[in-house]
Amino acid sequence: MKGLLVDSVKGAFRLTQTAKVLGLTGTKWVLGKRPPNPVLLRQVFEQLGSTYIKLGQFIASSPTFFPKEYVDEFQYCLDQTPPFEFSVVRKIITQELGCSPEKVYSYIEEKPLASASIAQVHAAKLVTGEDVVIKVQKPGVENVLLTDLNFLYVCARLLEKVAPKLSWTSISGVVEEIQKTMMEECDFIKEAKNLDTFRAFLLESDNHDVVVPKVYKQACSRRILTMERFYGSSLTDLESIRKYCDDPEKTLITAMNTWFASLTQCEFFHADVHAGNLMVLDDGRIGFIDFGIVGRINPGTWEAVSDFISSIMIGNFEGMADAMIRIGITDTDVQSQDLAADLRGLFNKMDVMVPDYALVGDSSGSDDDDINNILMEMVRVGEEHGLHFPREFALLLKQFLYFDRYVHILAPELDMFVDARLSMLH
Repeated sequence: MKGLLVDSVKGAFRLTQTAKVLGLTGTKWVLGKRPPNPVLLRQVFEQLGSTYIKLGQFIASSPTFFPKEYVDEFQYCLDQTPPFEFSVVRKIITQELGCSPEKVYSYIEEKPLASASIAQVHAAKLVTGEDVVIKVQKPGVENVLLTDLNFLYVCARLLEKVAPKLSWTSISGVVEEIQKTMMEECDFIKEAKNLDTFRAFLLESDNHDVVVPKVYKQACSRRILTMERFYGSSLTDLESIRKYCDDPEKTLITAMNTWFASLTQCEFFHADVHAGNLMVLDDGRIGFIDFGIVGRINPGTWEAVSDFISSIMIGNFEGMADAMIRIGITDTDVQSQDLAADLRGLFNKMDVMVPDYALVGDSSGSDDDDINNILMEMVRVGEEHGLHFPREFALLLKQFLYFDRYVHILAPELDMFVDARLSMLH
């Protein structure tokens, strides 16, 4: 009963904080400080903290759900948040492990290596001598997430009542999915299990060129995750990578083939392969880190995505339309021929007649924005025909864009969609 009362008080306090930020923003707007709506929303999210920063990152990575101007603006959403005091870190470790930190760690670096919206990471050494990193969940963050997301869910349901046409978009469903994702990120036991599962996948596929951090379960709990520390460089640091391996292109191909294989051979795929989460280690192996965000895709959907990509590569608009219908969710009877005709018109309008350029880009001038715009325009056309694409599709597209960026840096001559060394569509 006491714990419930404390949580209720914390929840009420959080709602008061939210109302204060919204009120202050409204006052500034009335007084004439009126930036563009996407900018205003991003600024408010950053002021509101953890939940809303994560929501901003969700918007940035979900172009199938949100307008382009919001997706673009939330690319700037803060990923680095102020760290909390080391004395609090010690207190959390003591509470979670049931003993003083000195019983488990011979040394903990007080300054964090990174501080994000849900947790911060400290370098450390176990009493048994292993170099590790400790992921420590920020105090009270779970309660804040629940309060904020319940508030957002109620607001979304009200909005759907006021504007019934939005019920197909299912804003409340999006909030529910965000809540599920964020609450999973708060459970470090699940992340530890993800690491173990991915390691088992690597062993079963006889892949010794890729590794994930070892988990030290004696120093883990729901709010503490102690993992092997990796030393190396991010996948975008070509100069450093050349110190660790002779063939950066081959290294990239190995990383990509591992990720592609996980789509069908592992329980999940890594759903956040940005440069900070892919490393080339000092022994030349590739390290996949941070399994807080994972995606799951059924074989039928992945087959449809593969057909979608293959159809783009050969300019088969009927094939594109068929694959998009299989990927999407709809409550209407979508006419494949009409969708194919609109896709053909889109490509003609954008003067993108060479499929290679459409997805792979031209190293002399094309960039990620070009690729992203083309893909999102195709999604928009599909939505005009009544298709609603699942978040997993957006996650897959986002990872493809990350890999396309790595190709430009590490292997500019590589065509990731036709190169026989890549097993993407096999």
